[in-house]
Amino acid sequence: MPQRRVVTGRSHEPRARFAEELRLLRAGKGGSLRDVADRLGWDASTLGKMESGRSLGSPELVEALDQHYGTSGMLLALWELAVGDPTQFKEQYRRYMVLETEAHSLWHFGVSTVHGLLQSDGYARELLALGGAKGEELDQQVEARTGRRQLLEEEDAPVFRAVLAEAVLRTPLRDAGAWREQLEHLLEVAQWPNVTIQVLPQDAGMHGLVSSDVMFLKLLGGRTVVYLENALRGELVEEINSVERLHRAYDAMRDLALNPGESRKFILRMLEEVPCEPST
Repeated sequence: MPQRRVVTGRSHEPRARFAEELRLLRAGKGGSLRDVADRLGWDASTLGKMESGRSLGSPELVEALDQHYGTSGMLLALWELAVGDPTQFKEQYRRYMVLETEAHSLWHFGVSTVHGLLQSDGYARELLALGGAKGEELDQQVEARTGRRQLLEEEDAPVFRAVLAEAVLRTPLRDAGAWREQLEHLLEVAQWPNVTIQVLPQDAGMHGLVSSDVMFLKLLGGRTVVYLENALRGELVEEINSVERLHRAYDAMRDLALNPGESRKFILRMLEEVPCEPST
């Protein structure tokens, strides 16, 4: 078993500590990410995300790494601390966050707010502040939230389709400048090759997903799970029949949405309505 390192202040940042340990263990043993991936039968890009701190991986993969490096459960213990890190995300999001980084395709419907992967800094700050966070805690939560955007910018970024209810675009921030930045960010991201943004107009009427934000995560191996969220809680749905029923509702709702070109024009109209900041 490799020699244990001295515990440092980095232990107060479990996610970063876990990623660092993975890098040090591989450096000590020698070999590339591809070598480890081939040895364990896992994807090298997944291991790379874990070593950079962008993904925590699955417990099965961490157990395999524990055996590979001969760390006798130490990596799994660090993983459990990282997954449960209260400075990152609340309990209800933890497993979802792991799956989000592993998905190769993400399909979302936002009924009331912009999804975290699409949020600008100002939007994230105002939304998180409504939950009671302030000061240093708020700064940490904003950094964690906006850091998720990197998922869509990577070389192997997942395909992401977001359908935004019109209400999302008609609920501005208190800060007109920050709201303008958010709308501009949506227009920019919509041009990325892996991202599609559509708007569901209010006059589309009722549909099967009218009361919940929904995210479909299509995982390697063909499995799809769904994350449902309302103002009170989030729920991960994995039962096949329930997933299929929600998928049908999503498809029917998406058929009512504006196409990407029309959606871009809609967001541009919303942007034109934002008051210009007064000159100083």
